[in-house]
Amino acid sequence: MSMIERIQNDITAAMKARDEKRLSTLRMVKTALKNREIEKMAPLDDKESHAVLTTLIKQRKDSVEQFTKGGRQEMADKEAAEIVLIESYLPQAAGEAEVAAGVKAVIAEMGHPTMKEMGAVMKNAMARFSGAGMRVDGKMVSEIVKRELQGK
Repeated sequence: MSMIERIQNDITAAMKARDEKRLSTLRMVKTALKNREIEKMAPLDDKESHAVLTTLIKQRKDSVEQFTKGGRQEMADKEAAEIVLIESYLPQAAGEAEVAAGVKAVIAEMGHPTMKEMGAVMKNAMARFSGAGMRVDGKMVSEIVKRELQGK
């Protein structure tokens, strides 16, 4: 079952349960996926669908930060709830320990890179995680790479 089909089934279930918050979030996700599909002019594969959902999560995280700064806690809570729902359609995110282990392995494979080669280390680390089908936060990977390279 494709991602859009799964979401459509969940929209139907949310309608029957009269769960307005879940319904509006699922409709927004389905619309984003459909728009990307129209842009591409072909059906999306799982990797592309995950990229769209990751973008939506990133947007929500930025919104939470802005709403919190602006003192709009009820809006921040709404966005946080949307993040949780969207993440349920993605593979489990890698924890900090898994990311650190992957970064250390990449650094070991590259020999002894310096801070000047941080971009290459990041590129190889992100390729390694995406190749393994793991979902990682680029900001966390960047911080771990910096920490590992500075430790040398």
